[in-house]
Amino acid sequence: MRLLHRASSWRSLFAHEEHPDPARLPPLLAPLRDALAELGPAPTLPEAHAWQPRLAEALMRLDLPAWRISQLISDHNDWLYRRAIQLALSEMEGQGWGAPPVPYCVIVMGSGARQESLLGPDQDNGMIIADYPDSRHTEIDGYFQVLGERFTDRLDQAGIPLCSGHVMARWPMWRKRLSEWSEQLAIWTAGRRVKRVQQANILLDFRAVHGEGTLAEALADRVARLMPQAGLFLDEMGALLDEQPVALDRFGRLSGSLDGAPHERAINLKQQAVLPLVAAVRLLSLRHGVREVDTRERLAVLVLKEALPAETSRALTAALERLQGLLLEEQCRGVRSGRGADGWVDLSRLGEDQRLLLRHDLQQIRALKRRARRG
Repeated sequence: MRLLHRASSWRSLFAHEEHPDPARLPPLLAPLRDALAELGPAPTLPEAHAWQPRLAEALMRLDLPAWRISQLISDHNDWLYRRAIQLALSEMEGQGWGAPPVPYCVIVMGSGARQESLLGPDQDNGMIIADYPDSRHTEIDGYFQVLGERFTDRLDQAGIPLCSGHVMARWPMWRKRLSEWSEQLAIWTAGRRVKRVQQANILLDFRAVHGEGTLAEALADRVARLMPQAGLFLDEMGALLDEQPVALDRFGRLSGSLDGAPHERAINLKQQAVLPLVAAVRLLSLRHGVREVDTRERLAVLVLKEALPAETSRALTAALERLQGLLLEEQCRGVRSGRGADGWVDLSRLGEDQRLLLRHDLQQIRALKRRARRG
């Protein structure tokens, strides 16, 4: 890897078992080369995860756009997942468990699936297992339960905490045979029950990170077949958008919830900007048969489906990138100060032009939510 001037080259950065050799990077990429040299050639999982803020700052110094940095952080999290799973498999084989008894696939959900991760995510993962006879359930599910427990424990020890909502492959709810996942989706999407819509919302952004990817493709096919027939489910998903207000008051002024805020000038742009945008784009995509998971790609395909005007799509894509940039800068600052990475942004740090742009972006997201509810 001599140069990283093409998108495909950037995305290959963490595609292999080992981190890139800094000696092979050109002087033009000195910030990244120096960051990799500091990490060393064989980091432990905790060391590799703790290095992510250093990676983000190096990429920011190279003037990469925030959406690209977010992709690369997601790629690095994928690397951490693959490494944790490989270590768990090796340990199990050494203890006599043998190889996996049937094909399987570990999936990530949420921002990781959309390749929009920033710093400080928790775990959102699941497992799709190839169908097998019920008579072998204790044997086969027992193997994958142990695998799920061990790789999620390793990620937790590395600094990616266990999901407080138990959305992890270690739990039967998120570890099923392919046919069971299909049945589960049919149940979740059959009506307007709020809890089922919330659970499905978690699953509907998913992507394979390890194992037999065709299992994830088969589940995506099932989603694509179900959604056009799930009108009541999609209507309830639209109603739930009201539970994710943007950080504006009724006069269109910046005003976010102060619940949990570090100070009165803070706005949680993750909860009151990014997540409402992502949820509205997801709903529109499901309504119009868009199979992509990445929010940027969904916005582009919605134009092709004539579900969004091109100008609106461009405006929302730019809004997402600006929000990611604000959050990433604030997260890096929080890590340096010892506060940690979260979703809060200090409005007093923003210039007048940034505040005006933020108001504009939030107004665009509010309008998108209305459009998504209408279909």
